[in-house]
Amino acid sequence: MRRGIYLLEEVDFRPMNSQRPLTYLTWLTGYKKEDEEREAPELTEGLSIRSRQIDLVGAFYAVGITGHPQFKAVTLWDCHGGWDGGWRQMMEIYDGVDGRLFLSDIDDLRFSAFSRPLGAVHGSPALADVCAEGYAAPLYLFESATVRPGAALDYLAAVREERAPILADHGHRPIGLYEVLFCDTEVVTVWGVSLDDHLAAQRARDAALGLDDEAEPDERLLAWAKRARDYLDGPWRETLLAPFPGSKLSPSRVRSGSSSAG
Repeated sequence: MRRGIYLLEEVDFRPMNSQRPLTYLTWLTGYKKEDEEREAPELTEGLSIRSRQIDLVGAFYAVGITGHPQFKAVTLWDCHGGWDGGWRQMMEIYDGVDGRLFLSDIDDLRFSAFSRPLGAVHGSPALADVCAEGYAAPLYLFESATVRPGAALDYLAAVREERAPILADHGHRPIGLYEVLFCDTEVVTVWGVSLDDHLAAQRARDAALGLDDEAEPDERLLAWAKRARDYLDGPWRETLLAPFPGSKLSPSRVRSGSSSAG
């Protein structure tokens, strides 16, 4: 089995306008839905590479109150076929630097975008299998961590063996355990979770800290935080993502309304 290769992109919108991420996510999920029936990849004006092998698995609105810049969108892409599949198709569009690369239907909508190429590690589920199962969560926990140079795989192995069972007891399901490629200091993990389980996990941590006497403490949450410091060497952050209707990891593919909440 080939290693899973994925791409995670964070998109910022300035000036602050809540309709910009809505417009972007609606546009993106719409045209990628059309690509599911495409037979062969094609470079087009305005939409760049069109391919069913470059699969938009997750499109998310970043929950700003958990630590994201407001307003922000996050997307998660599956390169079907790995290096020689969707990744090759994305790289081939740079052969000759075709002028169509510089034309976009959403010019001036985005302020900035930052992409991380991701490589799945042992124990990380294949996103295609997750989608085929029909799994979708109302929220996704997104972790980005800076580790000691060369410690990425060791950290992710510890997450799989030690942290995942703890989070499973709090209703968190691992969606992806990823080494950030082309560097040796960063990892990304993604977990599906309900709002109730998210809140219960926070209260269990508070109780373990002696800050909540009405909830059951889970000392393992604090023990893991201490254990993680064996590998961490810089910024570590967890934030929440809300799946946008129309993406494969969303419980609903039909948009029922909009909100300008952070």
